Amino acid sequence: QVQLVESGGGLVQAGGSLRLSCAASGRRFSTYAMGWFRLVPDNEREFVALITQIGNTYYADSAKGRFTISRDNAKNTVYLLMNNLKPNDTAVYNCGAETALGYSVSYYFNWRHYDYWGQGTQVTVSS
Repeated sequence: QVQLVESGGGLVQAGGSLRLSCAASGRRFSTYAMGWFRLVPDNEREFVALITQIGNTYYADSAKGRFTISRDNAKNTVYLLMNNLKPNDTAVYNCGAETALGYSVSYYFNWRHYDYWGQGTQVTVSS
């Protein structure tokens, strides 16, 4: 069982920055693909960013150039640095851990494939 705890959300003005953190329990963190997703108005989870077990990173088009995902395996933590935030970035942000290996990258863009989730952290961007 893996527990994920997100933090770092809050209220920020448009153009501002936030850094989200997701701390994981367990000793196999380095073997997980870690994704950040956000809840959109129809309660779907929208892909934001992915970092693979070997550190490759991928972003949704809406996040490219503004967000940076990173991981610190020594601290069992994945981060999402969000710059130049916009009002439509407002959402609950969740991190997910996927333990399966060997799939194509697109597999990890789908929230339904993730094994573990945190409780989420609210990000609100005011205009």
